[in-house]
Amino acid sequence: MKGLDNYFKLSEQGTSVKTEVIAGITTFLTMAYIIFVNPSILSEAGMDYGAVFVATCLAAAVGCFVMGIWANYPIAQAPGMGLNAFFTYGVVLGMGYTWEAALGAVFFSGLTFFLLSIFRIREWIINSIPLSLRLGIAAGIGLFLAMIALKNAGIIVANPATYVSLGDLTQPAPIYALVGFFVITALAYLNVTGAVMIGILGVTVVAMLLGHNAYGGLMSMPPSIAPTFMAMDLAGALDVAMLSVIFAFLFVDLFDTSGTLVGVAHRGKLLDKDGKLPRIGRAMMADSTASMAGAALGTSTTTSYIESTAGIASGGRTGLTAVVVGVLFLISLFFAPLAGSIPAYATAGALLYVATLMAGSLAHANWDDATDAAPVLIAALAMPLTFSIADGIALGFISFVAIKVLSGRFKDLNPAVVVLGLLFAVKFFFFG
Repeated sequence: MKGLDNYFKLSEQGTSVKTEVIAGITTFLTMAYIIFVNPSILSEAGMDYGAVFVATCLAAAVGCFVMGIWANYPIAQAPGMGLNAFFTYGVVLGMGYTWEAALGAVFFSGLTFFLLSIFRIREWIINSIPLSLRLGIAAGIGLFLAMIALKNAGIIVANPATYVSLGDLTQPAPIYALVGFFVITALAYLNVTGAVMIGILGVTVVAMLLGHNAYGGLMSMPPSIAPTFMAMDLAGALDVAMLSVIFAFLFVDLFDTSGTLVGVAHRGKLLDKDGKLPRIGRAMMADSTASMAGAALGTSTTTSYIESTAGIASGGRTGLTAVVVGVLFLISLFFAPLAGSIPAYATAGALLYVATLMAGSLAHANWDDATDAAPVLIAALAMPLTFSIADGIALGFISFVAIKVLSGRFKDLNPAVVVLGLLFAVKFFFFG
């Protein structure tokens, strides 16, 4: 124990091995839903469900170990929500690229993130992007997830006249999805640890008991990862049209990670006297390394999880918390039959709940200033309606620059935003 104390500086942070283990278990329970949700989403892109399940657990473990052992922060990592949906519905099913090329794009976005962290360009980029655009993008991803959840559950269906309409709510799938969403939301409000996972498993069990879902077993040896391992198509990811996809993966991961790191560190009182996060470079590089490793294993972008605040609230203060989470993800490899038994409507409720949390960023937008509010709304609405995070980001930047210029608000613009807005406009008009 003394070795752990010295390496992770437990005594210095006012914690202990027992406290860190409890914190790790708490964090894992709040984010373990990704074990079921990620394979469910990526398998719709044509990827092998079992292989993605293994890749999800391994990528999460790698991310947690690097974050814990190298950066020494109690911040857990796993394939990110929103980015996995964009991978499947935006890049593969929407744009028609192979999932192998999409994995290549994830790898290159992780590599770019890594280089930005090494050369300390990340802070300049983060500070260059207006808060209003960041809020609109975060909310748009939430609405994008909501659209996917409602579609997967059959709550909304295609309609040739109105594009979408209400589905048949008397069918089991919509009912289970809505019940799951209601239960998860209520449990989360009551601060029940593992609310999302309880909701998913609860709906699954009830569906089994009522004969609407088959039981596939509880434990077994892990499935083969061969169908997705090192299957990324790096050459295919370098297609000109894929540059916006790579940028979208990078952009969302960059701001998601920076926001999560600062938010979690603030909650755990890990910021220094100047309000900055020590070793942020290592934390950022841990995130980007996990993304590259995840792409090689066969999963979408790996990122830091805001659910880490649950572990911090339980006393976690060092990287040992993240290491415990990583170990639990490795143990989860032996629960593949259970993951395979989870129906889409059971995860739909979880998706809808996560969407609710992300859409909450709209509350912080400056609605009194139309030049800020309009780009926020365009970015947020464009993502679910175009079924593309990349297009939503692009339209958000274009509208921000155009509206500010036409309004004479040149002081609100900076070179980075103007250049990105022009590049996105060129991409739309010349490359589609």
